[in-house]
Amino acid sequence: MFIVYFLEGKNVLLNQLRNRVPSVGEDITIKGRKGKVTDVQNVAEKKFHVQVTINKIIKNKAEEDKSKKKKR
Repeated sequence: MFIVYFLEGKNVLLNQLRNRVPSVGEDITIKGRKGKVTDVQNVAEKKFHVQVTINKIIKNKAEEDKSKKKKR
């Protein structure tokens, strides 16, 4: 069992006790957000820091404006 810290920059997103450590380039889902593993560092015997880049969600402004208009 390994202690895995998922980091985005210097922010800790999640820490978990896992049976295996994710590999570089693996797709991962953390708290409902999709991302990709960019780096894995072994800090101690059973401690790992995993750097993750989270995909940004872009919302269309046109969809938001339609819901705010009054219906006649």
